[in-house]
Amino acid sequence: MRELQTQNLSRRQFLQIAGLGSATLALAACVAPGGAPVPAAEGGNNTATSENVVLHLQVNEEDEKSVAGMFKDKHNNVEFEFITVTGIDHEEVASKILAMLAAGQPLDLGYAATEATQLYAGQELAAKLDDWIIRDGGELQEYFDDVHPSLVEAMMWQGSLYQLPFDFNAANMYYNTALFKEAGFEHPAPDWSKDDFYAIAQAITKKNAAGETEIFGFGWTNRLWGSWTPWYFVNGGNILVEEQYPGGDWLWDAHYKDDPAAADRGGGWNWPGPKANSPEVVEALEFVQQLTQEGIAPAIELGGGSSLEGFFQSGKLGMIPAGGFWTGGLHNAGMAPDAFDVQLWPKWKSQRHQFGTANFFVVNTQNSTSMDLGWEYIKHRIQKESMEAHAWFNPVTRTTPARRSMNTAERYSLTGPAHWEVFYNTLDEHPDTAPIPAPPVSNPMTTAYTKYTGLAMSGEMTAQEAMDGLQKELEEIFARGV
Repeated sequence: MRELQTQNLSRRQFLQIAGLGSATLALAACVAPGGAPVPAAEGGNNTATSENVVLHLQVNEEDEKSVAGMFKDKHNNVEFEFITVTGIDHEEVASKILAMLAAGQPLDLGYAATEATQLYAGQELAAKLDDWIIRDGGELQEYFDDVHPSLVEAMMWQGSLYQLPFDFNAANMYYNTALFKEAGFEHPAPDWSKDDFYAIAQAITKKNAAGETEIFGFGWTNRLWGSWTPWYFVNGGNILVEEQYPGGDWLWDAHYKDDPAAADRGGGWNWPGPKANSPEVVEALEFVQQLTQEGIAPAIELGGGSSLEGFFQSGKLGMIPAGGFWTGGLHNAGMAPDAFDVQLWPKWKSQRHQFGTANFFVVNTQNSTSMDLGWEYIKHRIQKESMEAHAWFNPVTRTTPARRSMNTAERYSLTGPAHWEVFYNTLDEHPDTAPIPAPPVSNPMTTAYTKYTGLAMSGEMTAQEAMDGLQKELEEIFARGV
């Protein structure tokens, strides 16, 4: 459904469509006229009507059912419809959601990662959370105390907050411990360099008599998150200009006033235009081209990289970018906790990492009662008790919890890796770490990004030619806007 990536809905069109699907979700008996929840009735039921209410959630039912069940214990007239949307990456999922909404399918809570946060906000499909957060700030303080401000800032746009981080993944470097040991290397130092990485990758790489690589030192996939993006981040570059939107003081002053990590944060990331052919980006692309040309890295594939996962698990791949999400995946594939480990991304000109974060957003149906119920579900979902019960964190950890207190030795004792603390240290020890570039035009931008990356890696273009082409196409995309 890539053809839907540039589809735009006017605000009026969307609200007409979404309003039709959500008209039956009125909850006048559940909320007070001002939107505040009615106190719980005797027996734990705070929905003082026997009328059933359907809340439409974009999430896999098996993953969400435990947390949804906990919510239903308090709102026993609420029923759930779970809508599963799959794709090779977050951009494809966003395209399908836009098409789904255009077709009139009701949705109350959509799910967005960083790749689509500003996309939905820019088209006014996602509702601002500001007023709810200000109203319920007291009960949310414990959550904000437990979540790094960089994750929160990544979900802001033009001074408003659209999502509360549930999980995140920074691009760290996973490695196969057996291949490291065979090549004579131990766990890298936290400040290991690009040159250290290159020497290790060379040593791990093994070729047969015909010169064909049988064990690769490094591998990556063609997408926005992970990919070769970490290399231009640590090289001091980005494919987009980086700025901050003004505003956000209403949040930072109220909830992060004494946190030095929140100093100088604003109203969200602003990427006003491209700089894809900057020297730092071109140099990073030339480096990953070199790795492939030398047989250190295999040919790239689009999306999630299932073949690379197989290479890594079978001892055919030494290193790969991945986040905390890979711990559960490797465990479920049969890898022992000590068969792999993780370290920060190697240092080049800097050691600035990139990450993505995610959670539900309230779909902007303009139905205040259904939107209020959606907000209540989000508040419920980010409670520590709810997160601990969620299938993504129980019994196997399948992504990095946004809550610092949930990143513990006990959590990773089942799956590994030994150096699990790297996941949150990426934020705590590197304050310049930032989200992947994902403006409101992120979908067509990503399509262009993967296209020119592919042309460079296939040898059809030099790194400079590919980034010049990407720059030109991105300039056209930004000129069209959303």
